[in-house]
Amino acid sequence: MIIAEILSYPFLLRALAVGLLVSVSASLLGVSLVLRRFSMIGDGLSHVGFGALGIAAFFSLSPMAVTIPVVVASAFLLLHLSSSRKLGGDSAIALLSSASLAIGVIAVSVKGVNTDLNAFLFGSILSVSKSDGWISLIVSVITLFSYIVFYHQIYVTTFDASFAKATGIKTERYTALLSLMTALVIVVGMRILGSLLISSLIIFPAAIAMKIGKTYLSVSVISALEAVVAFILGFIASYAFSLPTGASIVAVHTVFFILAMAGKALRTRLMTLQTKNSVY
Repeated sequence: MIIAEILSYPFLLRALAVGLLVSVSASLLGVSLVLRRFSMIGDGLSHVGFGALGIAAFFSLSPMAVTIPVVVASAFLLLHLSSSRKLGGDSAIALLSSASLAIGVIAVSVKGVNTDLNAFLFGSILSVSKSDGWISLIVSVITLFSYIVFYHQIYVTTFDASFAKATGIKTERYTALLSLMTALVIVVGMRILGSLLISSLIIFPAAIAMKIGKTYLSVSVISALEAVVAFILGFIASYAFSLPTGASIVAVHTVFFILAMAGKALRTRLMTLQTKNSVY
């Protein structure tokens, strides 16, 4: 059986554990980011990560040692720029993404693309090392713990920052925490889907959950469950049919999103028909 085969290999088991942890962390953060119309931060920070990887390759430095501080610093820079009245969040992400891509392309063209850089571009979850696994575990545990502990503050800040401030909640502090957690998850998530697809781990689960759930809590739970199921199915499909792991996972998310849209449209249609029948 395929599942038994996957569980029999230590490196596949490690990849599965890392992927599940990162997927759940990204899906929970994605709910708040999507609701605040800041969902493309994942895409922007992944491009920043590509630029950092290009610099690391150019100077022959450790990819993670360069990427983590650069992406975290960029997350706070995006936070500062998006809060400026002269520059919106979308513009800030576009500017930083373009600049980072340019730097990465220049660095790569001068140095040449190596295997490690390709793994971060397109994802290589099956080659996750023990050190990567521990880093992912630590980041995911910190993210999940912070999300649970500060759930109320994140919830209030997401829906009504003005009300949160009036009640004494330091909204800037929790927005900064959200940006920090997102940056860390993006860095470790690049190992799974690569910098080109990592934003899907943030956007898809939240978008799907919002088609089904009615409350913030239900959307958060559904988002996490969808992320787990999509990752497992994509992982199994990748192993069974020798497909790229990252692309397989995104393909499953896409199917779920289409089904969620179709289900919502069907429910809306049925409610409309019921309303018409009750009138007559």
